[in-house]
Amino acid sequence: MATKRKVTNLTEVANITCVIQKGLADTVNSSLLDVGVQGATVHYGVGTGVRERMGILGIAVDVEREIMSVLVPMDQVDRIFERIFLAANLDTPGNGYIFVTPLLQAATYIPPHLLND
Repeated sequence: MATKRKVTNLTEVANITCVIQKGLADTVNSSLLDVGVQGATVHYGVGTGVRERMGILGIAVDVEREIMSVLVPMDQVDRIFERIFLAANLDTPGNGYIFVTPLLQAATYIPPHLLND
């Protein structure tokens, strides 16, 4: 007999996304692990900006960026947002940016002992 599969919907969650300088993802991830946040996803992108246009003859140069995403409970968004902002030095011009996207619905495996009936 097949086991019945069930989707556990997560509500009251947000996705924090930051686009940062190449090489900073490990620093930011370590900072998140220090406060118990696990599971950040990192992928890579290429973009141009003001700094990249200051090359030889003002020609734009493609620059790699690291893009981090982490799902967090809504009640922890502010503290984690601030943690990422400071760890990535986003208060320095040209280092990147960060934004929060509230999610209507998300799902993943949740161990049964963590679920409230």
